[in-house]
Amino acid sequence: MSKKSELPALIAALVVTAGLLGGGAWWLKNNVMGPEGSFIPPVGLGNDSSGSNDSSGNSGSARGTSSNAGDIDVAGADGRSGQSILPGAVTAAKQAGLDAFAKGDYAAAEAAFSAALKEQRNDPEALIYLNNAAIGNDQAYTIAVAVPASPAVNPAMELLRGAAQAQTDINQAGGINGKPLKMLLLDDQDDEARAKAIASALIGDPAVLGVVGHFSSSTTLAVAESYEASGLTLVSPTSTAVKIAESGDYIFRTVPSDRLAAATLSRYVLNDLNQQKAAVFYTSESAYSQSVKSEFTTELLSNGGDVVAEVDVSTSGFSAGKAVQAAKAAGAEVIMLALNTATLDQANQIIALNQQDLPMVGGDSLYNPKVLDVGRQNALGLTVAVPWHILSHAQTPFVKESQALWGGDINWRTATAYDAVMTLAEGIKLDPTRPGVAAALAEPGLSIAGSTAPIRFLPTGDRNQASQLVTVQPGNRSGSGYDYVPVQ
Repeated sequence: MSKKSELPALIAALVVTAGLLGGGAWWLKNNVMGPEGSFIPPVGLGNDSSGSNDSSGNSGSARGTSSNAGDIDVAGADGRSGQSILPGAVTAAKQAGLDAFAKGDYAAAEAAFSAALKEQRNDPEALIYLNNAAIGNDQAYTIAVAVPASPAVNPAMELLRGAAQAQTDINQAGGINGKPLKMLLLDDQDDEARAKAIASALIGDPAVLGVVGHFSSSTTLAVAESYEASGLTLVSPTSTAVKIAESGDYIFRTVPSDRLAAATLSRYVLNDLNQQKAAVFYTSESAYSQSVKSEFTTELLSNGGDVVAEVDVSTSGFSAGKAVQAAKAAGAEVIMLALNTATLDQANQIIALNQQDLPMVGGDSLYNPKVLDVGRQNALGLTVAVPWHILSHAQTPFVKESQALWGGDINWRTATAYDAVMTLAEGIKLDPTRPGVAAALAEPGLSIAGSTAPIRFLPTGDRNQASQLVTVQPGNRSGSGYDYVPVQ
């Protein structure tokens, strides 16, 4: 089962294939019981105003902490550790559930988690632990979900909502071949060293049949070799760097790669905007950012366009004002923001200084509430490529169920996380062994029922699905006065 040898087939499939909601300033809202269409606020938390308030899977962290496999409590990661993986205060009802779970009192844990969800219905961790408590000591299939809870609680919650909804759907339908699905939740902090420690710990637990994660492309690339060497399937719902396609037979993702997003954006620049000369802003500190820059440049040049300036915002002394002026002086007709969420401040500076003078496009990291809140009128017309948007699927059962479950709108990370869990569930259904899961998912022609569309993989494990374009327009769904809406 070699995905690498089928690269020509990948390229052909890409050509054929090429032929959010959640962002917004919803942390400003204090209640989940708003009208349909309102955003879902974080659980028991205020605004995460740090630079890690990521809404994409592409923060590109390269941090390294002194974590090792011995620090990772896999046995307690189903909730019986007695601790939440999310930062911030825990409600009394939820803590009662965690305490009861730690003592092995599953009935009391179920009751407490149910009470916690009545207080905070939008808490996916509580729902997952409720599902796990309902399993108790019964036989179950086990997968793990790794999220960046500590540095980036909002996207972590978005991912956990997708995972929780998928687990609930699976178990309410009778499980996988009659067995329920148990989930282990781990905070990898979007830190490469900690993610490696988590991978080592999960690899060492034979009960774990697959992993959903990791968040940024840099972190996923850092751990892919370990999962590949051990034969444990990894499915990332958010990492988009093209290089991940080279990681091996056990690495899949339910989000399209940057190659597809770049092709979509370059066609938009050339055909819809009727512009040819672009200035590309990126950061050399992010695998994702470099991937988007490279793919967009290749696509633009190969179709008659030109890149007149490449600006690394991570260089010492970077000045957004000078860079924007220099780009315009070089003849730029459009600005491409190939930036990651760690450099959203720089992106917002560029957006503000451009003042809608040149049209702007960007990758999925620009699909972020911070852009709407800070950019406001200056962000109008910014067009970004995303894997999925709720307004394109508003009448689907998945979206209606999610709105009923969480009390508001979801975004693309919730949809792709749901699909990642469904992907592993299908692999387990077909062959509940580590080698069998990957082999099943690599079968040509495999089609899995996903959130709103079938899940199909290219020979490299990349998702065979085109990106779609959304643009910033005035609106009231996000609460900021501006929304991302599909490009018509």
